[in-house]
Amino acid sequence: MSVSVNKLDNGLTVVTDAMPHLESAALGVWVKSGSRNERQNQHGIAHLLEHMAFKGTTNRSALQIVEEIENVGGELNAATSVETTAYYARVLKPEVSHAADILHDILANSVFEPKELEREKHVILQEIGAALDSPDDLVFDNFQDTAFNGQSIGRPILGTPQTVQGFSADELRTYLGEHYHGPNMVLAAAGAVDHDALMRQAEQTYANFTNTPADEAEPATYHGGERIVEEDFMEAQVILGFEGRAYHARDFYASQLLSTILGGGMSSRLFQEVREKRGLCYSISSFHWGFSDTGIFGIHAATGAEDLKELVPVILDEFQRASDKITQEELDRARAQIRSGLLMSMESPAARAGQVARQILLFGRPIPNDELMERLDALSTERIRDLASRLFHDNKPTLTAIGPVKDIARLEDINAHLATPQSEAAE
Repeated sequence: MSVSVNKLDNGLTVVTDAMPHLESAALGVWVKSGSRNERQNQHGIAHLLEHMAFKGTTNRSALQIVEEIENVGGELNAATSVETTAYYARVLKPEVSHAADILHDILANSVFEPKELEREKHVILQEIGAALDSPDDLVFDNFQDTAFNGQSIGRPILGTPQTVQGFSADELRTYLGEHYHGPNMVLAAAGAVDHDALMRQAEQTYANFTNTPADEAEPATYHGGERIVEEDFMEAQVILGFEGRAYHARDFYASQLLSTILGGGMSSRLFQEVREKRGLCYSISSFHWGFSDTGIFGIHAATGAEDLKELVPVILDEFQRASDKITQEELDRARAQIRSGLLMSMESPAARAGQVARQILLFGRPIPNDELMERLDALSTERIRDLASRLFHDNKPTLTAIGPVKDIARLEDINAHLATPQSEAAE
């Protein structure tokens, strides 16, 4: 494995994954702080902070930040998720040190100038408006909020117009000071990068972050439930799901395989049964999202009003069939899909930097690909079938739908269907 890891005295981890054949590198700072770490009156502040990091520092204006990176042909971006925020760059080999300096500057020295803050709030309000106008985005937001109702892990990452408009520069500084600490941060790089040189630079610059561990997010409590929103759209967007498995859980990798078997491609059970054989929808897919202490397993489909009544029962039948039988051929195919996806992503320095950074934040160490493959190879058809039985029959469903959905099966119907043995349901 080409990964090198060191830790600064303040707890910040520096990790590199050398790819000597490349002439470019991807590098960034990953922070174990996302929308889940917000208090109720901070809803949306993690995402706003990510935006404001590029809007000027004590050393560079907003224009200088982007000009300096683009003058050397580089790219600079950021992303906020439920549990992490990432600030990253892609540059040619000679500019790695320059990019690392810019990343430090935007995290340590942002000024949050009032005019820039108001302008960026307006940009985010447009982003929120675009999400509210997109049924396929909105159904996912409703799903997460229903599954984890009343908790930060369930709230939309963008915030609301009311919360975003209310934030001040001081509140941004307070949030940054509460969560951007050395033990909570990883400086990761992959590609044409010299580990020792990056480590020396980090010791000189990144050492100014405090070594106090940030507070952990509140433990998640899965609730389940339903949210059905009738709207005058052409298509109905539907998600049906259950509590999944956390990253550290015994069944995490089994859940990834089960998701792939059910809806992970054109050969998957749901794609073949729902679209190819019955023509009930244009798109259907499955997903399994792991978090630090919980997860979400779900099926997303888009269909017309006339096919909605049949769609959900067919999905439920496939859940029950998965509890009864998983073939070796299906398991081998799912393993091959996950394996190839992982190995193909390793050809990208950005993917490699992001993966190793998240592994350190979640597990405290890089996980070699061989170890991941061993975990997948150790899983049997019996193990996947047993997981399906527990996941779909000993779990509370979450159902969200938006569009022409008046004929959709409701939660009580879903529970009754799942309680019926497969042999009876088929009669």
